[in-house]
Amino acid sequence: MPLSFAVAHLPRIEFGPGSLARLPSILQQFGTRILVVTGARSFIASPHWQALAKQLVQSRIDCEIIHVSAEPSPALVDDAVRELRGHAFDAVVGIGGGSALDAGKAIAGLLRPGNSVMDHLEGVGPELPYTGPATPFIAVPTTAGTGSEATKNAVLSRHGTDGFKKSFRDDRLVAEYAIVDPDLLATCPPAIIAANGMDAFTQLLESYVSTKANPLTDALALSGMASVSDSLLPWYAGKGDAAEYRSRMAYAALLSGITLAQVGLGSVHGLAAPLGAFYPIPHGAACGTLVAEATRINIEALKERAPGSPALKKYADVGRLLTGLAGSEEASQAALLDTLEDWTRQLDIPGLGNYGVTRADIPRIVANSRGSSMKTNPVVLSDDEIARLVSVRL
Repeated sequence: MPLSFAVAHLPRIEFGPGSLARLPSILQQFGTRILVVTGARSFIASPHWQALAKQLVQSRIDCEIIHVSAEPSPALVDDAVRELRGHAFDAVVGIGGGSALDAGKAIAGLLRPGNSVMDHLEGVGPELPYTGPATPFIAVPTTAGTGSEATKNAVLSRHGTDGFKKSFRDDRLVAEYAIVDPDLLATCPPAIIAANGMDAFTQLLESYVSTKANPLTDALALSGMASVSDSLLPWYAGKGDAAEYRSRMAYAALLSGITLAQVGLGSVHGLAAPLGAFYPIPHGAACGTLVAEATRINIEALKERAPGSPALKKYADVGRLLTGLAGSEEASQAALLDTLEDWTRQLDIPGLGNYGVTRADIPRIVANSRGSSMKTNPVVLSDDEIARLVSVRL
């Protein structure tokens, strides 16, 4: 059959050690009044910010800074828009992990229209079309995990019994530039390296077996997974060339954002949404603890109900990629599962019970797991299969 696929809008990508130094000259094309959205303190306290701040002053760029100390909520976005709307910012820069980037993306989208983000969140409220205009957004990740620098969605959460984790999504929210500087990852502690690395790998694997996957995203996903395989465990353990590992993991995370934005994800991210809304579970930890068992259940369900699915061969191909061993399809699938379980142990990824999840909670989690990510899982899972996935990881 002839190839047929579409590629959605992507940012211009500036990748490599020291690329943060290009930010002032990039900003000058937009103007001199800039909003910076960053984390609670780690970046602002770093030498990277001190050097950048001097460059911004020399470039006559005036910055206002707001801090995001946790996963962003709709209230945080609405409060920032209400307070800052009249300041006429020429651009918004998000510098930090996924929370800072998602908050910055949403704020940039609403500074000019001025309405509530609740108007646009998927599955919450009226879901009104977003009409813009958006303030130009520049994404500068300081972790290697979410790939938010390459996506069109801002993930926002409301925590608690009536909580949710939903996306504000539109092509106009895509960053104008993604500046990916692996040097900014140098201060990441091991727990963050582990959780974010497993998040990036999960996004690459799920997009590779997505029902919407195409040859272009497959190539990117395989390249990213190879980088994770070579780099995540030694970087976490502090062995070898840390600068090389940072670059390879930043590359993998970027590719994971590109592939998920193009073709979607799967059951792990379907479950990560309610888990992150109802419990204090970091997104990367949720992905890391679920991915091995989710892959096992997907393979079992495919063999039972869709034995001709191309995803079965793809899972085998990933097993060969991660282990370097040539084997039958079934043996390579088993090697993939063994590898993912081994990574989960070596990276000390905690189970869901460590965050307060109990067996009594499973029906509510399952009932709230069928969002957009679950729709591109390679096989439709039953409620019982999803419940088993959660229960195994308690």
